[in-house]
Amino acid sequence: MTHNLPRARIKDRTRHSLIWLVPVVAALAAGWLVFTNLRATGPIIHIQFSNGNGLQANQTVLKYRGVRIGEVRSVQLAGDLAHVEVEARLTGAAKNLAREGSEFWIVRPEVGASGLHGLETIVSGPYIQVEPGGGKAKKNFIGAEEPPILDQSEKGLEIILTTPHLDTLSVGSPVYYRGIEVGEVQCFLLSTNSTEVEIHALIKPAFAPLVRTDSRFWNAGGIHVSLKLFGRSPGTETLKSLILGGIAFATPSMPGNLAAPGSRFPLNEKVDDNWLEWKPFINLTNVNANAAPESPSSLLLNSVDPTSKE
Repeated sequence: MTHNLPRARIKDRTRHSLIWLVPVVAALAAGWLVFTNLRATGPIIHIQFSNGNGLQANQTVLKYRGVRIGEVRSVQLAGDLAHVEVEARLTGAAKNLAREGSEFWIVRPEVGASGLHGLETIVSGPYIQVEPGGGKAKKNFIGAEEPPILDQSEKGLEIILTTPHLDTLSVGSPVYYRGIEVGEVQCFLLSTNSTEVEIHALIKPAFAPLVRTDSRFWNAGGIHVSLKLFGRSPGTETLKSLILGGIAFATPSMPGNLAAPGSRFPLNEKVDDNWLEWKPFINLTNVNANAAPESPSSLLLNSVDPTSKE
């Protein structure tokens, strides 16, 4: 017996399996990761240092303004055995630091006249600090042995103090006026005839009017300064200067003309008691609020000088 059953109709249809989308999506994702990684990666630079103590590949970082801007890739002894070659890669955001004029130096724990520096490196290890330059792109640098002295928008008054022998002072030793820190020692040089030491000091711009042609300077620190049994020596300004060295100065009650940049003064070994009695009326402006006077007599600094020769 024949049954009239319906026949199935077969249609040819090409079907695309979704499984093929997986490698396509993976390729797109990999391409995006490569692109973003290239954007975040900066140039490779090479820095020469005389000593690579503490620097380690893939651990030591480069910093600018406290922000990590790169990492050391390798530390190798140069072929001439005279220095160390450091290869580092900067981040993409820091690529403009690889320019002529940029300075690199190693930050390590240090105790100096200007205080304690780099204490964080005791735990984390040393790092490389950079100060940017403004020249053309560059990839090879010679590292600085010490942090550079940065230019200031208002440089201040440069003076030169002379002494037969350099004793307790060092770079960064403070310069005081009435116990207030108004400047610091920048560097030391021998005079042209080698008979004395020239101490180059920088007075902050706000305090420059205090320095006159008849000002007197003396050694106000160092372990050689005598201490009284109950109190301090009049020549010792602070404990900081006692330990690390310092300079103090005074200006007569009838002050002379303003000292010109590069003026020279002898550095006296001891203070004359008469200098401590001087109370000139010298007008100051833009004085840092943190440098508050220590005594009512210091308020005289803010008075107008009715007898000034200026």
